[in-house]
Amino acid sequence: MTDPAMLHAVTARALEWLYTHRDRFRLEPDAGAEVPFMDRFKPLGELALICSILRREAVTGTRQTSLARQVVDHAWSHILDGGNVLVLGQRDEPISPIPFEVYLPFHEMGYRSPVMDRAIRLNHRLSGWGALETRPNRRLGLSAAQLRYGLRPSTPLSETAATTWLAHTPEPWTLEETIGYDVTHTVFHLTGWGANPEDLPPTMADYLQLWLPVFLDDLLELRRWDLLGEFLAVDACLPSPTLDHRAWAGFAAAQQPDGAMPAVDTMPTGDPDDVFDIVYHPTLVAVLAATLATSRALTRLSNA
Repeated sequence: MTDPAMLHAVTARALEWLYTHRDRFRLEPDAGAEVPFMDRFKPLGELALICSILRREAVTGTRQTSLARQVVDHAWSHILDGGNVLVLGQRDEPISPIPFEVYLPFHEMGYRSPVMDRAIRLNHRLSGWGALETRPNRRLGLSAAQLRYGLRPSTPLSETAATTWLAHTPEPWTLEETIGYDVTHTVFHLTGWGANPEDLPPTMADYLQLWLPVFLDDLLELRRWDLLGEFLAVDACLPSPTLDHRAWAGFAAAQQPDGAMPAVDTMPTGDPDDVFDIVYHPTLVAVLAATLATSRALTRLSNA
């Protein structure tokens, strides 16, 4: 089994990097038309979600818990202006679910915007929100988010889950990068980001239990750290995680001394803002995967 101390160290280093670079999570009004305004919210939602999972699992030290809270406070108060920026985004694109999905993890940690809450309840009554055409995995994520907020899902989770790639348990060699992220997020949405591993349908769990070691080996060999991190998180979401030592050792070795995680192969160089845009996501994934794995490893030790 992978050493919990190594897993914790990955989380600690990555959080230090996120805290140091918290100002770079800013929204950029001059990012250009090639970057839709709604897409600029995504890093903030991911940041809040990962920090909420860290708080939920409660396996990190007091410093890591404090850094996570400070990063989220900064994002909510100084970047989203207490939710007002999300309100503006919702008004610009009333039918878009993105402001709601970004708001949700903040809401779960106690941050509130009454205007956003009213907009969410209104949108839930509109048939257009439920009729939004999108990929099955994207639909699954929206339904799961509605359930977490306390709303009836526009589409039942089981119905949407049945249309995903993973539900068909296809030939494993047909997995490629885009599908890989669909697979990981199918697991995340169905298990509540690792909170309820037993909610993963048995056919999906059995399929992943069989083929996940192969996926991990391939991604490690290809040095695709971002997707490897997501599949390591998937492993920790399974009813019987493997906590693959070889994959974790390679993943931890790829992490930089300052805590940043490259997306692929080695760290990029160049303008600091450009580098941040490339590595913020794999660094967030490192926190997610290592936090979940630490929790599972400690549980296993306590049961031994």
